[in-house]
Amino acid sequence: MRIAEAVDGYLDHLERERGYSANTVRGYRGDLRSLTEHCEGAGLEDAAGLDIDVLRDWLYASAEAGMGKSTIARRSAAARGLSRWIAAHGGADVAGRLRTPKRDRHLPRVLSRQAMDGVLGSLAAAAAEGDPVALRDLAVVELLYASALRVSELVGLDVDDVDLERLTVRVTGKGSKERVVPFGRPALDAVLDWMRVGRPQLADAERAHPALFLGARGGRLGQRRVHELVTALLEEIPGSGPHGPHTLRHTAATHLLDGGADLRAVQELLGHASLGTTQIYTHVSLERLAEAYRGAHPRA
Repeated sequence: MRIAEAVDGYLDHLERERGYSANTVRGYRGDLRSLTEHCEGAGLEDAAGLDIDVLRDWLYASAEAGMGKSTIARRSAAARGLSRWIAAHGGADVAGRLRTPKRDRHLPRVLSRQAMDGVLGSLAAAAAEGDPVALRDLAVVELLYASALRVSELVGLDVDDVDLERLTVRVTGKGSKERVVPFGRPALDAVLDWMRVGRPQLADAERAHPALFLGARGGRLGQRRVHELVTALLEEIPGSGPHGPHTLRHTAATHLLDGGADLRAVQELLGHASLGTTQIYTHVSLERLAEAYRGAHPRA
């Protein structure tokens, strides 16, 4: 089997059988295309000739090209997955001893409660005029913060995914895994105003669309528009770090832990496969505690 054929088979396996998202498969495709080109440059086209030294050379060349640890880690994961797939189809798993570099782990940016209240207050004031886009934007940000959703999860919501009585939304997350997450009364009020007043004004009267959030032309709201909205809101707030929608997810998780929520409950809410991924928010909470201590304690 040629390496290029193995790569195509593995990517098809990820998409059709493992349910990986289109973004993840796209990232792996780029990584493994690079691996294929590296092998061809070394005169290697048959998957049977792939060995750990070739893989290490490829990762070394990637690092020398200036790629960061997170990219190298993803490429290493892609190579190990490909190697396992080749082994399942009669070849050898040559990447079992391929080490993944530890990623640099930075604490995520988190807004204070006062800052978050300010963001939501400004959106509520704009929505009070009844403009459909303002009503939608308020509902979008309220739901992002209330349920700690990823942007892809939010724009993927359909009207039928929202349970207005139980105050929950059914979310399709990474790997096409479904989970049900709660939201609060402020988010409920914003979503109801959007659905009753704003949404009918943007909806196409001749072609019903199942999406909860609609764009200006009546189709499903895009991720790019949500990024633009949240980025514009957060750029006005002092603080280092990214300004995008993921900041609201980080903020929601941290505020939950600050309020005494159980770590595993937050893990379930966020849809993290590993508790270790969620634990970064405990570090954020401790950092905030240390900052408050340094600013308030006379012997700090």
